[in-house]
Amino acid sequence: MKEHIVRGFRFETYKAPELSVFDRLLEIFTDLLTHTSGDFDEAIDWLRMLDEEYQLTTPEYTIDDFIEDLKKKGYIREEVDPNGGNGIRLSAKMEQNIRKQALNQIFGNLGKSGNGNHKTNKSGTGEDTTGEFRNYNFGDPVEKISITESLKNAQINNGIGDFHLTEDDLIVEDSIHQSQMSTVLMIDISHSMILYGEDRITPAKKVAMALAELITTRYPKDTLDIIVFGDDAWPVKIQELPYLQVGPYHTNTVAGLQLAMDILRRKRNTNKQIFMITDGKPSCVRQPDGTYYMNSYGLDEYVVQKCYNMASQARRLHIPITTFMIAQDPYLQQFVSEFTEANQGKAFYTGLNGLGHMIFEDYETNRKKRIR
Repeated sequence: MKEHIVRGFRFETYKAPELSVFDRLLEIFTDLLTHTSGDFDEAIDWLRMLDEEYQLTTPEYTIDDFIEDLKKKGYIREEVDPNGGNGIRLSAKMEQNIRKQALNQIFGNLGKSGNGNHKTNKSGTGEDTTGEFRNYNFGDPVEKISITESLKNAQINNGIGDFHLTEDDLIVEDSIHQSQMSTVLMIDISHSMILYGEDRITPAKKVAMALAELITTRYPKDTLDIIVFGDDAWPVKIQELPYLQVGPYHTNTVAGLQLAMDILRRKRNTNKQIFMITDGKPSCVRQPDGTYYMNSYGLDEYVVQKCYNMASQARRLHIPITTFMIAQDPYLQQFVSEFTEANQGKAFYTGLNGLGHMIFEDYETNRKKRIR
């Protein structure tokens, strides 16, 4: 009997791949490291507590087995601490894993991108075509020449009987100019970021790590600098983000803006922007003699005016500031509104849950236009 072969497709309900015990623990442990500012021992203690409550492990695979696998797979390494004892430090692989997980949690609905450049509404040299044609200009890449359109043009200009192709006949496919974006992300690490029973620094760190991973992988031609501000402001490296902690600081917004603008002045591309995540009012400025003027009660007119001056200065440098205000106080929102008006930038009054999506959407919006 002749065997019949059935060809075609079979559709079944999607089943997510089964994660191993190690992978499940790694996902939870990575999140705990963000909450504990990279403290391995504290994160493991939390993991053991969760294991007791939710039975995350099995008799065949324990938390101790998980720690050994972390070492074998290069996520952690043992080092001698200054006191002569052995300590555990996170490896670069684990730090990147923390950033990747933050990206997946916050921007998990992103699709794949092509080359990661910023498209504008200006035509020019780029890889994406507009669907339109134009005359050839000196310096246009040869591969952009449309053979069909150029031959048609030559036929129209010169006729079939004496057919020849000249430079004036050449037609190229127009493309979208691809620009670069330089972004400075400012994170408030003043004491109020952990006050009132709400952890605000952890979501801010996650957003910073997700944005850093997004830009370095999807838009490698862009630049991202991250600074933190309390009594003063200073830059932090991407690798330092998991370890950020809130200090006993006031909020020196002026110092943060000064540093952000100094960084952006050194960037050669024209598209520049500042993202500022803050939850409190400006309460501190540094005086020319090095002393600090501080006032935590209400909005101090002297401090506020310094902030407005910085906003105006950034506007003159064509640097828009987008403020993500994690506070609901009407008088603080009024300050942000006037600050935004002085800069001609944007402001979002947001809770912690929607922070990541809002920053991504604003970043994507700014990608599509040239900031001048």
